[in-house]
Amino acid sequence: MAKYFKELKSKVSREARAQSEEAANKMISEMGLAVLRDAMDLTQESLAETLHVKQASISKMERRSDMYISTLRKIIEAMGGELQIMARMPKGHVRIRQFTKIRKGA
Repeated sequence: MAKYFKELKSKVSREARAQSEEAANKMISEMGLAVLRDAMDLTQESLAETLHVKQASISKMERRSDMYISTLRKIIEAMGGELQIMARMPKGHVRIRQFTKIRKGA
């Protein structure tokens, strides 16, 4: 079977392989919260337990298209990550630090 795959792979042009690799990398770099959670091998139940909320709350959060940055940060940190907010500007990328720490009284 491995031999057959190698034969198929050798018949695919470099351009086609590069396009496929680029598409795969884009899919990996852009995903929703549910897919990210699943990729981290976490269940809604385990994430809910970490965040001290009900599983239904995780389900709702994963379907939202709008939420507080603080909520998103908590979810990402519960998955073991760090939320960074970047702005793509004409002259380059800028990391927005305003949301690094939640301001008290805000």
